[in-house]
Amino acid sequence: MSFGTSDSLRPVILDDVRGAQKMLSGVARVTALEGSRYLSHLVGAPVHLKCENLQRTGSFKLRGAYVRIAGLRPEERAAGVVAASAGNHAQGVALASTLLGVHSTVFMPVGAPLPKVAATMEYGAEVRMHGQVVDETMAAAQEYAQETGAVFIHPFDHPDIIAGQGTVGLEILEQCPEVRTIVVGVGGGGLAAGIAVAVKAVRPDVRLVGVQAEGAAAYPPSLAQGRPVAIDAPSTMADGIKVGCPGDVPFKIIGDLLDEVRTVSEDALSSALLLCLERAKLVVEPAGASPVAALMSEPRAFKGPVVALLSGGNVDPLLLQRILRHGMAAAGRYLSLRVRLTDRPGALAALLGSLSVLDANVLDVSHVRTDPRLGLTEVEVELQLETKGPEHCDEVTAALRGAGYTVLS
Repeated sequence: MSFGTSDSLRPVILDDVRGAQKMLSGVARVTALEGSRYLSHLVGAPVHLKCENLQRTGSFKLRGAYVRIAGLRPEERAAGVVAASAGNHAQGVALASTLLGVHSTVFMPVGAPLPKVAATMEYGAEVRMHGQVVDETMAAAQEYAQETGAVFIHPFDHPDIIAGQGTVGLEILEQCPEVRTIVVGVGGGGLAAGIAVAVKAVRPDVRLVGVQAEGAAAYPPSLAQGRPVAIDAPSTMADGIKVGCPGDVPFKIIGDLLDEVRTVSEDALSSALLLCLERAKLVVEPAGASPVAALMSEPRAFKGPVVALLSGGNVDPLLLQRILRHGMAAAGRYLSLRVRLTDRPGALAALLGSLSVLDANVLDVSHVRTDPRLGLTEVEVELQLETKGPEHCDEVTAALRGAGYTVLS
């Protein structure tokens, strides 16, 4: 082990991960491994969920941050540390620094979710809001490090960070020794790289599958070209894996050890988050749900037993509300319709009565009376309905049309 050395490109080996595991004893939780009956039935083999969403600070990030900061020399600790993050890394650095008695400054983008900002401050960091996007925030943090001498704690591109994250892999092997496939979300690559180092050294037969959001998938083109390649304007609801360019250190490890990198759609992410909440009773952020999204998208592609890593649970309540509605729509349980009626007393009541008979739950109703497409005696009603699934959606639409209503999607 060589924690805290200045060589940020040194290789990461199994001994580093085992050393990190000893260092994290009593600091990071050994998070639960929970079986999923629904996913097991879907995949046709046992599926387990590794619940890093229940880790201290709500994600795996504490592991790497603690190992990195604990490895600093005394004079580096005295200078303090600085980080840039919209959420999970911020909280991990804040708590790790407080536990180690090191002053931390965390730069967060303007507009970062207020619960994440508050949590970062409560864990003991001095928070500075800067920039509209994480790239601008990162640049400000690095400038602060140069000006003050504080040590910049990168979220994924450092061997100590990777070694700390790799302890998740050792826990998986201990908790599920028969595992054949591990599925993990990939952003910059620190978590996937750490797990790959740990698992492949002990069990080279285990298949490792990385998952990226379609709109922020920098690894497929980078692996194709053999070097980290930046993508323009990454876009996804999964901010935990919304990284435009792989890190140099994790990229090499992932290129050598990861078996596959898959991508998932936004619909798949929201459906997976909804499934985790309803079936597993676990609050998971979109990035943390990405492995579940991959399993749901192509379940028969994974040999079991499978472990899907839920990397974090720090989701803004307002975002969660929007995602759940999107997830319900993607699962066919949320139906939006426009119905044209004759504008007369009792017409709306009759429509709602028809919906009640069809067992569709009305969530929202709005009238449109001033539209050039409408006749003089017509009104259009926009309906938001909760349904039981795709077949029920079709039944509701067909029944309304059969009753003589003009239904527009």
